Amino acid sequence: MFPNINLGTFYVNILFEVYNMNKKPKLLRDFLIYLTTITGKSDRTRKEYEYDLVLFFRFLIAAQEEIEMNKVNLSIVTIEWIKEITLEDIYMFMEYCDKVRGNKAAARSRKAASIRAFFKYLKNKRNLLTYDPAEQLEKPKIGKRSPVYLTIDEAKHFVSATKQQHYSVRDYAIVVLFLNLGIRVSELCALNLSSIKERYLYVVGKGNKERVLYLNDACLESIKQYLRCRKAYKGEGDEPLFTSQKGTRFTRQSIARIIKAINNNSTNEKKLLTPHKLRHTSATMMYKSGADIRSLQHILGHTNISTTQIYTHIEDEQVQEVLTKNPFNNIIM
Repeated sequence: MFPNINLGTFYVNILFEVYNMNKKPKLLRDFLIYLTTITGKSDRTRKEYEYDLVLFFRFLIAAQEEIEMNKVNLSIVTIEWIKEITLEDIYMFMEYCDKVRGNKAAARSRKAASIRAFFKYLKNKRNLLTYDPAEQLEKPKIGKRSPVYLTIDEAKHFVSATKQQHYSVRDYAIVVLFLNLGIRVSELCALNLSSIKERYLYVVGKGNKERVLYLNDACLESIKQYLRCRKAYKGEGDEPLFTSQKGTRFTRQSIARIIKAINNNSTNEKKLLTPHKLRHTSATMMYKSGADIRSLQHILGHTNISTTQIYTHIEDEQVQEVLTKNPFNNIIM
């Protein structure tokens, strides 16, 4: 579709502002609506898909017209224009993401997923394409990484550090839920007072899927103590379980700042501790304590059990230790 160009020169001259929200092509708008209303994708996922696809369109148009990306007019993105896109064009975009933007494999894999989902929608849902150029697009290989987590002693130091927080009772309750239930930070922010029913917590996870989690004694007691001093909610709509000092619902970023502040006050400060690492800690400790993989999948809200299986690295480490200590290990001819 696009002319052969000197990628080095082209990339060096690229100046881009990724997108203008008011100028999204209609096909893209339709696809984004489909993502949230039909497939149940979260607003965050929708924004990521939008970002990836607008960047993709801008790149191709800039390459085609040999102009800077911030001067691209997205109005030319019609079904006729899309039909001209080839697999080679997509490869060229992936090379740009790798060599120029410096995107790691995980970021490039997400962009590949966004592009594949868009073309699949146009072909299978809208019947606007007879050929899908992204069908053969491979995902960049991502090396398996073991989850980073706190040890029991490190977690105890971290929990103790909540006492130094100005709103220590609230922050303690937040940490207790993270460590006991392994919920996502977005799920914690979305919790409402009505999410608690006796000893059960109704959590809405990815894809708007609800799961029910049992509140153990630590969770129940921490919530009970917190509710006695909870700031009144000053917003509209459902009453959030956790409120800020201003009486607003927490955002992911504000929870991350709380976790960072607690970590800074800890006697055993961990580098780059995030709410997600607390989720990893919870899952790892539950697995070590004998939780079966299916139960852990439900607790964590994983759609695919393969995602949960990253925690079996613990078992691998234990097996390695057993084999190392095998007395026959000392018999070397």
